[in-house]
Amino acid sequence: MDHSTPASDSPLGKHSVYVNEYDPHLLFPIPRAEKRSELGITNSLPFFGMDVWTAYEISWLNLRGKPQVAIATLLVPADTPNIVESKSLKLYLNSFNQSRLAGTDALMDLLQTDLSVAFGAAIQIKLTLSSDFASLKMAELDGQLLDRLDIEVDTYSPDKRLLHAAKSSSPVEEKLVSHLLKSNCPVTNQPDWASIQIHYVGPAIDQEGLLKYLIGFRLHQGFHEHCVERIFTEILHECGPTKLMVLARYTRRGGIEINPWRSNFSLSKMPSNARNARQ
Repeated sequence: MDHSTPASDSPLGKHSVYVNEYDPHLLFPIPRAEKRSELGITNSLPFFGMDVWTAYEISWLNLRGKPQVAIATLLVPADTPNIVESKSLKLYLNSFNQSRLAGTDALMDLLQTDLSVAFGAAIQIKLTLSSDFASLKMAELDGQLLDRLDIEVDTYSPDKRLLHAAKSSSPVEEKLVSHLLKSNCPVTNQPDWASIQIHYVGPAIDQEGLLKYLIGFRLHQGFHEHCVERIFTEILHECGPTKLMVLARYTRRGGIEINPWRSNFSLSKMPSNARNARQ
């Protein structure tokens, strides 16, 4: 795989032949470094975190030819060298559709090997089989809803100058939530819809400015991971919180959703992956 290949050369926005037999070469990695350098991140990361992928359309054949189905959860550390373009992951997963495998262990071995190579480092994978579908729950992000604010908006590109905090006042701890985050695929310009949670400790962030800032991504082109990292770094730099966590839960496209989170403080546990109403 050529890890320097630009996103414009990916399968996104192009006619694709859907392969029914296993083919790991369909995966298309994209280096994180270029977009991070635009944010001034060139050495150590100012955050840790995870990209939590949920793939709802996985099917293969058992050795007797009977179709099997599952949901896969991919836990991709934020320090992997690459992301993987989501349509290429869809095409890769579809390549299992007519592939006969000895069982879920055989499937997991292939997924673990191929995806770790594509992301450039080891990732974690969990399969939820159909017998366990009923155990999956839904939940909403907790926090104060920014969308309650009656604001006037005229800016639909990200503008960090909208971010302000009361730096002379005592620090606060807040969780703020909005369902109004929308960005666009940088290749196809198709809309990507998300809910976002911002958990911070520090000077009180001006909520109207923060909501306008988030709405400002409405015409912005960027992959999910890049958008979340931009939001994290710009809030960190402009508002000066001592602790910050940003979590975005994007709606699925092509049977896949990507939910990045970034934090600079230790969480008691990883944020819940329970899907929300729009997922």
